Amino acid sequence: MTNKLCEDTFKCKSDSKRSDFTEEILPKIEKIPYQCNSCKKSFFKKGNLMTHKCTGKKPYHCDICGKSISCRGNLTKHKQIHAGKKPFRCNICGKTLTIHKRIHTREKPYDCDICGKSFSDGRTLTIHKRIHTREKPYDCDICGKSFSDGRTLTIHKRIHTREKPYDCDICGKSFSDGRP
Repeated sequence: MTNKLCEDTFKCKSDSKRSDFTEEILPKIEKIPYQCNSCKKSFFKKGNLMTHKCTGKKPYHCDICGKSISCRGNLTKHKQIHAGKKPFRCNICGKTLTIHKRIHTREKPYDCDICGKSFSDGRTLTIHKRIHTREKPYDCDICGKSFSDGRTLTIHKRIHTREKPYDCDICGKSFSDGRP
């Protein structure tokens, strides 16, 4: 991931935990409380600063191709490529998922037999068909409201718990749903 303000590139969150950071306890109106020592970008949440920061060191090396990698977990994942464990790689963006490739090819092999709408994967078609059948198999155990898919139920439950796990790294505001 790349920080758009300071153009630093970071490989993994675990490396960021080793980084220094400046914690200034000032009112949010005056200054955002967590600031990066390197680029001076500020964050409302300490965790966002920790994710942002990274030493940039790459101490791990692939013994097969020599590539330098920032953390041990990423080296293990990298070696799987050499072992052929991820043979279905997207030739457009490099991702390895069959369904993902359909984003680029716009292939939609799953058709709704009721309205004819097409989908790139069977799971999305199943959820779509519930529009026609009005089936809502996911019930909120707090208020009893029903939903056609589990993701919508999960987001709904955050109304009751007031959980807002998604933070804007620009303004610091928290949201219950990660969609833009």
